[in-house]
Amino acid sequence: MRLPPPALFGALLIPLALAPDRESSAQAVSETPSVILADAPFRITIHGGPPVGVDPAAGTVPFVVVTALGRQLASGTVDHYSSATVELRIGERPDLPLAVTVGSESHEVDATLLPGWFSLLPPLIAILLALVFREVVSALFAGVWLGALAVTGFDPLQATWTLIDGFVVAALGDTEGGHTQIVIFSLMLGGMVGIVSRNGGIAGIVAKVAPLASSPRRGKLATWGAGMSIFFDDYANTLIVGNTLRPITDRLRISREKLAYLVDSTAAPVAALVPISTWVGYEISLIADGFDIAAAQTPEAAGALSSVTAFGVFVATIPYLFYPILALVFVVLTSALNRDFGAMAAAETRAGSGGGLHRKGATPAADVTGHLTEAKKGVRAHWSNAAIPVLVVIGVVVAGLVTTGREAALAQGLEPNLRNVFGNADPFSTLLWGSLAGVLTALALSVATRALTLRESIEAWTAGIKSMMTAMVILTLAWSLGAVTEEVGTARYLSLILGDQVEVAFLPALVFVLSAGMAFATGTSWGVMAIMLPVVVPLTVALGGAEVAPGGADYGILLGTTASVLAGAIFGDHCSPISDTTVLSSTASACDHVDHVRTQLPYALLVGGVAVVLGSVGTAYGVPGWLALLGGGGLLAGFLLWKGVPTGETEVAASPAD
Repeated sequence: MRLPPPALFGALLIPLALAPDRESSAQAVSETPSVILADAPFRITIHGGPPVGVDPAAGTVPFVVVTALGRQLASGTVDHYSSATVELRIGERPDLPLAVTVGSESHEVDATLLPGWFSLLPPLIAILLALVFREVVSALFAGVWLGALAVTGFDPLQATWTLIDGFVVAALGDTEGGHTQIVIFSLMLGGMVGIVSRNGGIAGIVAKVAPLASSPRRGKLATWGAGMSIFFDDYANTLIVGNTLRPITDRLRISREKLAYLVDSTAAPVAALVPISTWVGYEISLIADGFDIAAAQTPEAAGALSSVTAFGVFVATIPYLFYPILALVFVVLTSALNRDFGAMAAAETRAGSGGGLHRKGATPAADVTGHLTEAKKGVRAHWSNAAIPVLVVIGVVVAGLVTTGREAALAQGLEPNLRNVFGNADPFSTLLWGSLAGVLTALALSVATRALTLRESIEAWTAGIKSMMTAMVILTLAWSLGAVTEEVGTARYLSLILGDQVEVAFLPALVFVLSAGMAFATGTSWGVMAIMLPVVVPLTVALGGAEVAPGGADYGILLGTTASVLAGAIFGDHCSPISDTTVLSSTASACDHVDHVRTQLPYALLVGGVAVVLGSVGTAYGVPGWLALLGGGGLLAGFLLWKGVPTGETEVAASPAD
């Protein structure tokens, strides 16, 4: 799940911001924490403001933070018109509220005091309920409500109101984080799919591709290839590939669970690996922040670190991104060998034998069974009615990324090369432009070819949007749960597991596991990156000193640790039912969301386990990265041959299985 840097910074600090009262006092509390964890530190920012009640010539204002029982937590001075951030820990004693005195002004800060373990309950409750009852909307609602209950001081009625106006509305209205744009993009793309389904475009693509994708093996490999080709953004990858390939995989009797896995396991991994995707600028900025902090905290390594470029480090970490690479390899292996295991094997056997593309009683995240999303009776099916709008979406998105990225790079005085262009592009605006262009193109083609009237085109567009509504509800609640975990400090509490007395060789594996746990619990891979990279990079340098700096004997450990944050975040995101990318994969594949999670989880765990053992641990003890990848691929292939169940290799059926 992706979040913008400002929100992510808040997820790490959950600061108490004490801002100046511009009218009457030198200092005022502008934002107070709703939850303080007894086990975790929190920060307050004290603003000096104009000199009120102190000698202006002194240049500073004294401050003191005292608990309700008189314990002094912090004291010091802050410059006039400036600010100071102090880190506090309240401890187990419930002596709230805090009295913050700055100069002659005193302010009260109150919040709900919770033990650290409580911060894990909202996401865990949501995940467990979803997996046990196979119903995700009520599970997410329960998780958000439990978090809102803590935020409101355990007032049930107020928690219910806060769930809506404090979390759901905020999640939908988050334009800076791209939430609003993603919803509109998803709805518009769903509407476009409705049009190209109704005008015969999808049927035409199926007829055109049928001679090539004449078997389940070829259909799965084609889906993987399509996912690899749309590498510039994971959201666009998921929705375009899933919606476009679904009619073909349906015809080949490939289960919806398998399609969702193919879509989900190519989108984020390929976007994270390619240095010209929408991920790269974000990741590079976090790596740069980590090295800046490391240079300041470890003077003996500062000289070596001064020659480091964040982009160079990112490129160097690519061979250490064992989970994303092996995830892509495993997609190819399961497709080429046509073998599956566990719940996925059962799903593929069911679909291949004519038992249905999804299990009986399943609730697909998108409804694609309505008559308005099927080809109009008597219409001539032609592939161009679907292919042209899809190509327009891709073309406009790529052009938008290049345009916005080039403008931003030039504004910052950077060379407008591919790295800087894609690293500074605006992915959210370009997704909107692409979806609108695709809808308008589909409308124009439908009317121009007389496949549909304008009225019928609008009705098909509306039907496509309606098919996405269940997914949008799930997505909004998933975002709301992410905001709840931020508010109650889930990530902060989990980050405490990472102690500072750890042997440096164990760091890559430990960081991978911790990053995965945080991504699983919070549903955000980007959030985990923002939290972990500024912590992990300085910690690795502090433990290894100059030896982990470029040119040092343990430089590979630094690369492995940095890569473990990125890889672990993607792994946890793949496993989490509250991740937005997991939801979108279910949506694009019209798969029951819980069924998608249930069938993909064993695959992700297997690949993640191999990645940790052979990759994170192996390379830390001297195993070459290429050998770890080669061994990992061989081990995965051997497991499939040993435990995998052949799911059949029949020629294409005359009609879909459901």
